[in-house]
Amino acid sequence: MTVELTRRAALALRMTSLLLRPHPTTGAGTVAGVVEWFGALQAQDLASGLWSLGARLPGRTEADVRAALERGEALRTWPMRGTIHLVPPADARWMVELTAVRALAGVETRWAALGLTRAEVDRAVDVLGTALAGGGRLTRARCLAALAAAGIATDGQRGYHLLSYASQRAVTCLAGADQSFALLDEAAPDPRRPERDEALALLAHRYVRGHGPVTAREFAGWSGLTLTDARRAFAAAGDALATVRVDDEPAAVDPALLDAPPRPVDDLLVLPGFDEYLLGYRDRTLMLDPAHAAAIVPGGNGVFRATVVRAGRVVGTWKRTVGPARVAVSVHPLVDLDGRQRARVERALGRYARFLDRALKVDWPS
Repeated sequence: MTVELTRRAALALRMTSLLLRPHPTTGAGTVAGVVEWFGALQAQDLASGLWSLGARLPGRTEADVRAALERGEALRTWPMRGTIHLVPPADARWMVELTAVRALAGVETRWAALGLTRAEVDRAVDVLGTALAGGGRLTRARCLAALAAAGIATDGQRGYHLLSYASQRAVTCLAGADQSFALLDEAAPDPRRPERDEALALLAHRYVRGHGPVTAREFAGWSGLTLTDARRAFAAAGDALATVRVDDEPAAVDPALLDAPPRPVDDLLVLPGFDEYLLGYRDRTLMLDPAHAAAIVPGGNGVFRATVVRAGRVVGTWKRTVGPARVAVSVHPLVDLDGRQRARVERALGRYARFLDRALKVDWPS
C-alpha cells in the first residue's frame, strides 16, 4: 500500500533525508560518511561546501572538515550539470562518466564562442595531464600558467572552461581543501567500476535517500540525466526505494523513514547558499514560498544566498563577513520574526561562528 503524505510530513522526511535532523539508520559522523550518503554534495562555492558539511556534523570545526578533505575523504569535481560537487573518491570516475556527458552536449558551441578548437582543447587536457603527473597538485593559477607556457591562451572564460572540461573528461579533479588540481587517477587510485544500469541504480538510491521524497523528474533535474534514464534508474534501484504520494503524485523515499516515529518539525537552521536543501530540487515549493524566490536568487543568476530555515521553510537570508577573530552576520528576514525567534536565529548562527572558531556579531534590520 502506498502511503499518502501531507506536505508537512513530506517536509519532515526531506529534512531527515538531508541529514539536517537525526536519521534512524545512518550514523554518518564523518566527512566521508556524509558525502557517501548523498553521493554528490553541492560544492560550487568552497566556503559553502565546508559549512554544508559542518551543518551535518555537529561539533566539528572548519579546520576538522578541511583536514578530512586533505586526507582524501572526499574530492571535488564536475560530475553533473557542469557544477562542482563533493563526491566519494572511489565514485568520482563513474559518476563523471555517467552524468557529465549530458553537461558536455553541444560543447562545440561553447568552444566557438570562446575561440577554441577541438585540437586546442584536447591539447590542453594533455598539457594538464603531463603537468600533474606524479602525484602533484597545482593551484588554478599554476595550471593556467602551464597552459599559457604551452601556447594555449587562457584569457576571459577560456581558462576556467579548459580546467573544468579536463575534470568532466575524468582526467583531473580538485583535491584537498583548497583550489588545487590533481590527476583523478592519482587522487582516487581504486575506483569502483559499476556497469551502467548498476551505476544508474546506485545514483538514484543515493539521491532518494539523501533528498526524498522525490520524483524521477526531480532526479533528472539534479543529475542532468534524461527523464527516461531517471525512470530507468528508479526501476533499477528496486526495493531500495519505497513509494509514497505527496500532493497526489507518486514519489520515492528511503524505506527506513516510513518505519520511524514522526517527530515535530520545529528546527531552526542557518544554511549556506549553495546547499542541497534548495539546490537539490527543481521544485522548491515545499521549502520556499515562491514569493520569496527572488530574494534567494536575486536576478535569477544562479547565485543562491545563505538561508535561515525554520520548521523546514525558508524565512530569511544571511550574509557573512569573516575577519581574523570575528564573523559579522547581517540577517534579512522574509517573514516577521519576534524576539524569541530572533534569539533562536542567533543561537544557530552561534553554531556557525564556533565552526569558524570566531566570535559572532549579528546585525538585524532596523
